[in-house]
Amino acid sequence: MKRFIPFYLLATFIFSGCVPYFNQPLTEQRAEIGAETPVRKNLVGLPEPREKIVAAVYKFRDQTGQYKPSETGANWSTAVTQGTTSILLKAIEESGWFIPLEREGLNNLLNERKIIRSSRANYAGKDDKSQLLPPLLFAGIVLEGGVISYDANVITGGAGLMYFAAGGSGQYRQDRVTVYLRAISTSNGRILKTVYTSKMILSQKVDASLFRYVKFKRLLEAETGFTYNEPSEMAVKEAIEKAVESLIIEGVIEGLWDLKNPEEVNSDVITRYVEEKEENQESDFFDQLISKRRHKFGIGIEGGSWLYMGDYSHTEMEACGGVSLLYDTQSFMQFKASITRGDLATTEHFQKTFNSLDVTAKYRLLPYKDWTPYVEGGVGLFSEHDKSAFTFDLSNSIHAQAIYGAGIEFLFNDRFGLNFSILNHYIFNDEVDGLKQGHYNDYYWEGKIGLNFYFDKLWSKNNKKRVRKQKVRKKPKKEQSPTE
Repeated sequence: MKRFIPFYLLATFIFSGCVPYFNQPLTEQRAEIGAETPVRKNLVGLPEPREKIVAAVYKFRDQTGQYKPSETGANWSTAVTQGTTSILLKAIEESGWFIPLEREGLNNLLNERKIIRSSRANYAGKDDKSQLLPPLLFAGIVLEGGVISYDANVITGGAGLMYFAAGGSGQYRQDRVTVYLRAISTSNGRILKTVYTSKMILSQKVDASLFRYVKFKRLLEAETGFTYNEPSEMAVKEAIEKAVESLIIEGVIEGLWDLKNPEEVNSDVITRYVEEKEENQESDFFDQLISKRRHKFGIGIEGGSWLYMGDYSHTEMEACGGVSLLYDTQSFMQFKASITRGDLATTEHFQKTFNSLDVTAKYRLLPYKDWTPYVEGGVGLFSEHDKSAFTFDLSNSIHAQAIYGAGIEFLFNDRFGLNFSILNHYIFNDEVDGLKQGHYNDYYWEGKIGLNFYFDKLWSKNNKKRVRKQKVRKKPKKEQSPTE
């Protein structure tokens, strides 16, 4: 069986990235229409404007000067495409909101118009005005900005496994590109609106290898793998299209330009954008929510098992259950008071029911995510229970204990969470089992699964979905920007 382990590892790494692996470019490919980004669907689906805006773009360039990351010496290729002006012009044209004007190649355009006028003058009469060229359009707004940042290796990581020269590894890297776009009124030079978007760029590498003697003087060596690099041009294109979408919607909300149908201010595209903006304001650099995940108070119901570790051998796992009260700081810390009842037992010599009253504190490692590991520690009281099952008895000998362990919590929403924990209860004496022997005190392990319910001002909960459309309101106009 052992000889097949390397092949299982090899298959695991291959099939984990099956899409790139089974789509290798074994034949040449013909030219095709350029791929589109997921943002384009929202961009072309925006409500129609009352009147299209005449916009000029002189230069929307790469301002980073960043070169492509290289692991083998210097690389003088730029990390960002130098055709960002063309990408922006295509985006504003496809949006249906702008009439783009040629300004990047303005000198070429003016020279060509001079040639046309000169040629017509040679063959037209002095008083023939029908041969005059129409004037150039002038813009109502000028779009400025650029790609202002390219951060390489924002996140890197990987994993690997080798067993007797057989195994594989995987690595990943994320870069980040940032775009700023602003609209400037040509009538007075006022900056009407500035928007900012960013896009993560993913790179992956997976490989597997095998190096083994399969027979005397017979050596088997094999390796395979793939790499995936998200095209930086597509990432820049997506960030620019998102910036154009943001500029249009922000302008509509603030009354800078008008919709053909004013009722469409509450359309699905604009509503989704407002929701996304609200979530973005509560997110960190890595797109993780930093809003308060839990309410201040909570009640927990837990069940699991205890495993006795004392002076008797042949221990058994016995059931336990309890309830807890929670106080949450809505950040890294949570405090807990719990009452638990369970049995400690061995196969023959010892079995008793105990009550445990504990006060612990949890430190969460990822407090703003919908799941988080945590460490827990505290103190408690421990006493034998020999009365009715419906009473909580601490009248017998009381033992002090220290509690420490770890766990993980998964949140379904801001009300309910599922909790898994493993704790060690170290008792400060050796008398729990009635036998004092050796140099070590009695202790027991506790493994539990629980359901937490959080509450705080249930009557004033903000139902965002119910009032979502009320938030998408146009602000009063400050100034009507020119469109021609």
